[in-house]
Amino acid sequence: MRKRMVSDLMTTRVVGVRRNTGFKEIAKLLAEYDITAVPVVDDDDRPVGVVSEADLLRKEAAQLDPAGLLPVLRPREAAGAKAEATTAEGLMNSPAVTARPQWTVVEAAQVMERHHVKRLPVVDEAGRLVGLISRADLLRVFLRGDAAVREEIAGEVLVRTLGLAPDTITVRVVDGRVALRGTVERKSMVPVVERLCRGVDGVVDVSAELNHRIDDTSATPSDLGMSRRSQLAT
Repeated sequence: MRKRMVSDLMTTRVVGVRRNTGFKEIAKLLAEYDITAVPVVDDDDRPVGVVSEADLLRKEAAQLDPAGLLPVLRPREAAGAKAEATTAEGLMNSPAVTARPQWTVVEAAQVMERHHVKRLPVVDEAGRLVGLISRADLLRVFLRGDAAVREEIAGEVLVRTLGLAPDTITVRVVDGRVALRGTVERKSMVPVVERLCRGVDGVVDVSAELNHRIDDTSATPSDLGMSRRSQLAT
């Protein structure tokens, strides 16, 4: 099974800024390239932070309402400092949370969720910026066609990985939802089949109607030995 890597999905033509890049220059870059954030890099192209639209909007939100109708926002100290900042160094969220090109989609998604960020600068082994991966990039795995998902499950997962005969389990895929029907040798194999199918990129859900010939989940070692001897005798 081949999981899609960050390197397969990331943007490689990344717009970055330096610590001393000004507020207006950052706003222009976001508009010009139709992006929502830019990484801030040092002189060695190593990410030190990220400036997003939200960071820029703090300055607008901190302004007084000319009509005097809206309440005055009293941001927290850190947010207040960003509202006063005029360069990337003061605006950015730091340190930068980064990803590696060889990470799987799952690894990148878990890091985004853990750190509550929407994108990750991607760095090489030396820590230099080589790309950017966003939530939208990760969601591209769900654009895989049903035929491609079915082919990977039927061929790669069931036959080549698990060693099952091609006619052991039938696979149906509709809108990323996988339906499995068939019979496996041992009951313990059922959750393994389901887990591996769920791990295929583009799978939304898995339902399985799988029967088994031998219940090896509750049998003792001696029971299994007798079962094997019985099979050999027949």
